[in-house]
Amino acid sequence: MLEPSRIGITMGDPAGIGPEIIVKTLQEMLPEERSRSVVIGNINLLERASRLINAGLIFIDSLSVEQGSVPVVHVQTVGAESIKDGQLSASAGEAAYRFVEKAVELSLDKLVSVIVTAPLNKAAMHLAGHKYDGHTELLASLTGAQSSYMLLAGPQLSAIHVTTHTSLANAAVTPSIQRVLDTIRIGNQHFKDIGYLYPRLAVAGLNPHCGEGGLFGSEEADRLAPAIEQAIAEGIDVQGPISGDTVFYRALKGEFDLVVAQYHDQGHIPTKLIAFDETVNVSLGLPIYRTSVDHGTAFDIAWKGVAKNTNMKAAIDYARRIADGQWRR
Repeated sequence: MLEPSRIGITMGDPAGIGPEIIVKTLQEMLPEERSRSVVIGNINLLERASRLINAGLIFIDSLSVEQGSVPVVHVQTVGAESIKDGQLSASAGEAAYRFVEKAVELSLDKLVSVIVTAPLNKAAMHLAGHKYDGHTELLASLTGAQSSYMLLAGPQLSAIHVTTHTSLANAAVTPSIQRVLDTIRIGNQHFKDIGYLYPRLAVAGLNPHCGEGGLFGSEEADRLAPAIEQAIAEGIDVQGPISGDTVFYRALKGEFDLVVAQYHDQGHIPTKLIAFDETVNVSLGLPIYRTSVDHGTAFDIAWKGVAKNTNMKAAIDYARRIADGQWRR
């Protein structure tokens, strides 16, 4: 049995709302929870964010702190002094990258159980020379994972994606039967990990009306049906393919616990429409666990004290749910 969990929170792009929503969430925590929530970032900016909202928090650059204080892993980054509030820059992109890199190191060393990431700006990260499409791809690279999967988890509706950051044209032709099957397997196992004894899954079709017997495409018969048949043979409770225009409604009404979406927006639109502030982005298929807010850096309101931390709270709550499962095993 592992020790009770420690959550690692990356600060995200320092020019965005990351520091503020982290500090607001820490302020609302019980003292013992706060001391088990290490922040990986810039301690000076955390103190500034605390002053901004009069949080009165005490940050210590150590993993071991007295109850109520906030442990921090301070990461020095090039050009930090030049970062401007609400502005895109290579220095901010470099900082955001280094915070994630350090968090992965801590997680692989078992010093944190689950990583929670504040938003980074993809354009800023690219300016800094780190050409990743998002956190999920970055984490896969840093951990050496061969593949990764994006799950959006909400209080009423959850979706795992066969494809994510690729064009719609690629999403239609690239995935293999194996990729669809692995997505089903990963989603099923994750729901077991967070407490579902018998998760109920549904696979969304790719084409209108699931291809209408081949009139609108054959991907359902060629790719989805064989994967579903194999998953059922393995004992997974999965149905489909089911038309994308009805499967999410049926899941929302309680018929399924998880929908396997075929592409990014097929899964993102319904989950965000139902619970925009509470939907959490979860990376699966990696040797580490990671949850995240599902919004951006919001440069237009950064460092003004007005950013909402609802989504950060949800991401941390979900991370603790995963971590508690690890602790009990």
